[in-house]
Amino acid sequence: MREIESLRSVLGDRLSTDAAEIDAFARDSSRAQPEGMPVALVHAETTADVSAALAWADAGGVPVSVRGAGTGLSGGAVGYPGGLVISLARMNRIVEIDAGNRLATVEAGVITADLDAAAGEHGLFFPPDPASAKWSTIGGNIAVNAGGLRCVSHGVTTDSVAGLEVVLADGRVMHTGSRTRKNVTGYDLTSLFTGSEGTLGVITAATVRLKPIPPGEPRTFRASFDDIGDAGAAVTAVVASENTPEVLELMDALSVEIIESFQPSGIPVPGAAILVGQTVGRDAQEKAEKILEIVRAHRGGDLEISASDSLLEARRLANPALTAQGLRVSCDVGVPVTELAAIFRGIDEIARQHGRRISTVAHAGDGNLHPTVEADDTPEEHRAAEAAIDDITRLALSLGGTVTGEHGVGSVKKHELSWQLDAATLDVQAAIKRALDPRGILTPGRGI
Repeated sequence: MREIESLRSVLGDRLSTDAAEIDAFARDSSRAQPEGMPVALVHAETTADVSAALAWADAGGVPVSVRGAGTGLSGGAVGYPGGLVISLARMNRIVEIDAGNRLATVEAGVITADLDAAAGEHGLFFPPDPASAKWSTIGGNIAVNAGGLRCVSHGVTTDSVAGLEVVLADGRVMHTGSRTRKNVTGYDLTSLFTGSEGTLGVITAATVRLKPIPPGEPRTFRASFDDIGDAGAAVTAVVASENTPEVLELMDALSVEIIESFQPSGIPVPGAAILVGQTVGRDAQEKAEKILEIVRAHRGGDLEISASDSLLEARRLANPALTAQGLRVSCDVGVPVTELAAIFRGIDEIARQHGRRISTVAHAGDGNLHPTVEADDTPEEHRAAEAAIDDITRLALSLGGTVTGEHGVGSVKKHELSWQLDAATLDVQAAIKRALDPRGILTPGRGI
């Protein structure tokens, strides 16, 4: 194709038209599937590569999907028929660790855990901690404003982003933010692009904030509950206390059973749910003990404090373990922490109504839940499971929650946007999209 050859003349072997290779990069970890084959794949190695690719796509009106490691769960990176896939996986340099200012400058394809390890050599760490940290990229985390296990104490990804390098739809390169702690110059464009899911521009690099590694040895704690209401009340009390944990996760009994069958770690299957958390600092043991005092007062049992982080590693296995057991259709919703018990009870009722097992794990400290519905791998089964997911989402909204807490809207949750956002808000988002991407080439039909 003549048009493709003009792009190849710029990118050389960084442009692929091999069907098998394109297909591998036209998918992510969601249940969304490509509706047709993209025409080409760009293995970007520099910002200039991304700029050239977008300028070419914009001139021809070619839809663009952007991919990091493909760990996304909302369908935001799935390729378009006749589209262009831009992979940022090769843009994986940690450009700088500025220990004095507690900053790192990284390319978008850097793996989250690799940045954390590099920062650790300077006595620092990168606060965002998604369960997929060993595989997900910084660019992908920023694109969906990812959360993770440490949100209860450090917030979501946007709280750690100081500035961005972004390539706009027409190929222009812009920079947002600054290296200073305070910066109120102009609109907060860093926040605008963080969480924009590739709909406004392609993030190619970022300056992110680091924090000092807490002194002392961390402590991991656990408690079991026979009643989900008691578990929810315990979480609310812990979050309201002065002993803020680094991590606070809740897994229902079905989740624990499935995770243990997938990779045994010695976690006892609770009557209703298990609470797992971690404290850090020189007083980690003392804080863990005080937290478990609160938990005990809310009828938590089988209490344990350990120096091992095996409990948290088990929590990170939830997604592959559930998938292996046929619980394939997952959901991402958020509720106020005080409504945790109500939504867990509601999910149990929805499972009975639909006649399907539903497993739920939660970043309990910030009220973000990930219910996963049992379904065979067929379109009919997926549609039936989606109906259960829709009911869970409506329940979350009725409790003052949100349709997505950290995975993003993508294509999977696009139909839910109007359930939460009013018409004026949707119009404003569409206006911003038109202003920055007038030809609508960037991740069209998703995110907003």
